[in-house]
Amino acid sequence: MPPGHPRNILTIKPDPLTENYYKWHSEHIGRDFEMLVFGDSGYPLILFPTSMGRYYESKDRGLIDAVAWYINNGHVKIYCPDGIDTQSWYNKQISPAERALNHMCYDAVILNEVIPRAIAETGHQRIAMAGCSFGGYHAANFAFRHPELVSYLFSMSGLFDISSRIDGYYDDNVYYNNPMDFMPENKHPDLWRMGIVLGAAERDVTLSQNEQFSGILSNKQIQHWLDIRPNTLHDWPVWREMLPHYLSFLKP
Repeated sequence: MPPGHPRNILTIKPDPLTENYYKWHSEHIGRDFEMLVFGDSGYPLILFPTSMGRYYESKDRGLIDAVAWYINNGHVKIYCPDGIDTQSWYNKQISPAERALNHMCYDAVILNEVIPRAIAETGHQRIAMAGCSFGGYHAANFAFRHPELVSYLFSMSGLFDISSRIDGYYDDNVYYNNPMDFMPENKHPDLWRMGIVLGAAERDVTLSQNEQFSGILSNKQIQHWLDIRPNTLHDWPVWREMLPHYLSFLKP
């Protein structure tokens, strides 16, 4: 044992998180939908999975453990809904029009089934949105489509342009789910009272999109923080650093 090293080390383990699993039949997608919820009370935050990820991904990847202090101390209650990317933007077996339509159904699940539960359980009338990688797309897209319901957006290595998923196809469903396209003309007044963080790694495959989208917000004089983390990659370690930092911005 090195000189001066304490002989008796007290290891303090965090309290176990309150975790609840929900499964119900969703009328908007016509099948069962699953979700994990962490915490008993606090600011409601919807945390989306990454591309083709499932509702348990944030738990399995350690992102929930990274913010356990906020959950256990009643600062935040985190809702982790399932994803349906394999039926929407990532489904090359169906037409781009069907991909966009399926995503609209997913938007309806979050809007009409997840958000009302979070509001009812926490007493807050507006919600925080977060996600990593393609989950950042989901968080940003929902926030900018429904700013009257969203108070904070924490996008971590998010995407803001889904044109690569539609094979050159374009319709209104694509336009209104592609933030890089619809945001320049979006004049909803609640956009200017939303707390927005665009987090990206210095060597992030999405860095250019984050910089470009930050420019769109700046041109609209929408306050936000473009947080570029030095010497980092597009991966879970940087996201596990980002989310606890961003949660410190939440105000009751």
